[in-house]
Amino acid sequence: MTGISRQNRICQSFNHAEAYDEAASMQRYVARQLFERIKTAQAQHQPARILELGCGTGFLTTLLAAHWPDAEIIATDFAPQMVQRMQARLGERVTGHVMDAAAPDVEGSFDIICGSLVFQWLDNPQAVLLHLEKMLKPGGRLFFSTLTQGTFEEWQQACTSEHSVGTPDYPTLAALQSCRPALCAGSWEGACYIQPFNSARAFLHHLSQTGACVPVAGYKPLQPAALRQAMNRFEGGGCAISWHIAYGCFQRPVRAGVFVTGTDTGVGKTFISACLVKAWSALYWKPLQSGLADEPGDTLTVTELAGADAASCLPSVGAFQASLSPEAAARAEGAEIDPDSLVLPQAENDRPLVVEGAGGLMVPVTDRLMICDLIVRWALPVVVVARSGLGTLNHTLLTLEALRNRGVAIAGVVLNGPPDEDNCRVIEEKGRVRILAQVPHQSVVSTETVAEASRKLPSWSDVSPF
Repeated sequence: MTGISRQNRICQSFNHAEAYDEAASMQRYVARQLFERIKTAQAQHQPARILELGCGTGFLTTLLAAHWPDAEIIATDFAPQMVQRMQARLGERVTGHVMDAAAPDVEGSFDIICGSLVFQWLDNPQAVLLHLEKMLKPGGRLFFSTLTQGTFEEWQQACTSEHSVGTPDYPTLAALQSCRPALCAGSWEGACYIQPFNSARAFLHHLSQTGACVPVAGYKPLQPAALRQAMNRFEGGGCAISWHIAYGCFQRPVRAGVFVTGTDTGVGKTFISACLVKAWSALYWKPLQSGLADEPGDTLTVTELAGADAASCLPSVGAFQASLSPEAAARAEGAEIDPDSLVLPQAENDRPLVVEGAGGLMVPVTDRLMICDLIVRWALPVVVVARSGLGTLNHTLLTLEALRNRGVAIAGVVLNGPPDEDNCRVIEEKGRVRILAQVPHQSVVSTETVAEASRKLPSWSDVSPF
């Protein structure tokens, strides 16, 4: 096969995998596990269009078609023979298409784009994710499964002494977390499965039968004697193979917008929200307001500071007098906040919406709901407002970590107060986040100072995935 690219060798290998269906028991199982995650995530959303990458002979395709019989499904694979076998299984119910997942040539937009055990074959998965994100409808989701570090480790260890292992170096789950589509909410989660084999020969035959036998570039095949030694060590170690799988689920925001939260109360969320509204000609929504006994409220404040018309500042779901958390302020008035009433506005979906939270992430909304839960529910990317000075590193980095642990996309951080280049650099590097702006302290807050500060912020087109 000299002169043939590795990608073409992979394609040919899968084309010739005639016994794939009988041999690919783990691939079938992982497809089922991925489908269960898709079904759960889409429980309240009936998809109209689904794009599958790397469909193979149709393990995942069959499950999708059975569960959503009315959805248009386009199932694609790099290997023409695989597409033919899938089509023979499912007939006209599914549209088969030969396509390289790294260069999609089908028309969007889709409710679901998915692929089981295809991700590890991509040379530049991050670039593929960024492209696929643009093919999603607002609120659409990406679902993938892929191999991670530790897969085939038993065989790798058996070959180590011969210094020649053809299996790839798969990424760690931690490294994979940074491979994600721009400002989509979601994350990767890991799982490990053990597959026993009767012999080393059976394992190697399995790789050949499933088309997964193309080694890494530069691999030099073991000499017969060395191969026998590796096979003997493998069998002596128990003759089983570990599959380390990562499942990724990412959702595109359901509408244009950001959620503004802070590292604490009083860090300047309302001022920065007004700046964002001004900079982006955005809508504004403060879903829950408290402290109205002491001040006119953030909605009126932002309307005035940003010079926005009243129609651009949407009414709150709950407004309370006491300067307490939303839960405590509502209770003080003998009221309760209905979680079902907290629905993200869908007016002018293409126009950015600035949603301002109450306090920080862990502020209670009800006895079972906190601000961070609303952020997860609404799946908007987050703008974190933080103080620029002493103490900000701990508060900001903890806030970023809490958001990432929940799969929340982070648009960036705005530092409010006297410019501090060192804190700015540390937050950017340690927090792996973009600093959207450093906004100097304003001794007087007015429409003029908001307009001036808003010019320091990036444009909406520079922030948004839309």
